[in-house]
Amino acid sequence: MNQPATVTPSFVLPILTLAQREVVRFARQRTRVIGALIQPILFWILFGAGLRGSFKAPEWATAGMTYQEYFFPGVAVMILMFTAIFSTISIIEDRKEGFLQGVLVSPVPRSSIVLGKLLGGTILAVLQAVLFILLGPLLKIVGLAPDFDTGITLAGFIPLLLFLFLLGFSLTALGYLIAWPMESTQGFHAIMSVFLMPMWLLSGSFFPAGDSGWLSWIIRANPLTYGVTGLRRLLSAGTALPSAPGNPSMIVCLTVTAVVCIIYVTIAIWMTRQRASRNAR
Repeated sequence: MNQPATVTPSFVLPILTLAQREVVRFARQRTRVIGALIQPILFWILFGAGLRGSFKAPEWATAGMTYQEYFFPGVAVMILMFTAIFSTISIIEDRKEGFLQGVLVSPVPRSSIVLGKLLGGTILAVLQAVLFILLGPLLKIVGLAPDFDTGITLAGFIPLLLFLFLLGFSLTALGYLIAWPMESTQGFHAIMSVFLMPMWLLSGSFFPAGDSGWLSWIIRANPLTYGVTGLRRLLSAGTALPSAPGNPSMIVCLTVTAVVCIIYVTIAIWMTRQRASRNAR
């Protein structure tokens, strides 16, 4: 008697399917573009104009660096973070709509579910960050940005894209960790206000670490600092920025960002594999 054929769940197909779903959902919710892209650009323009006169460039900065030029990588990371983090809110919505429960009871590996959600959010985040990096300096045409060179070359674009993907994947995984135990979007936004925004502000995006005592140590201990600094180095590829306490080397930035990303993803997969009553509702 023939035994019934067993179906082996695919690992890659669910990842691509869930990632595609995130991209399609984003395309149908165009208001998310305003929150993730337009708001940081306004921050860059307004803060750049308001703090231009009081900005004191750090010792490792290039000669004549303006505040908007210093703030530029931080805004790109802000766009990356907003898009990546907000994409994980769909976990809460999917749980309420029953979609998440349907995915969890399917014969799909839990790791595929996690990686699919993270891949979709990362793609959206990187696309918007690259769009800002390419188009932001063009605001100088209308007088809203200083005349500066981002240092992007054809050869340097691929490393920039890969680093943005790594950082975006890490931030999306962080958003996943926050969103997974949440039962309401209000709670998610509360965490966003008290944890994620300070994390960005204390990453060297808004102001350099300098010699501000305990604050400089918090900035150096912040994992996102190394993502911001790594991006700043890639955007200044034509100028060798010296390594300093507030400006770690590229290899340090890459190592810290990769290790933190692996930790976030590992915890996310572990959390998803745990049984919880909220996922059965």
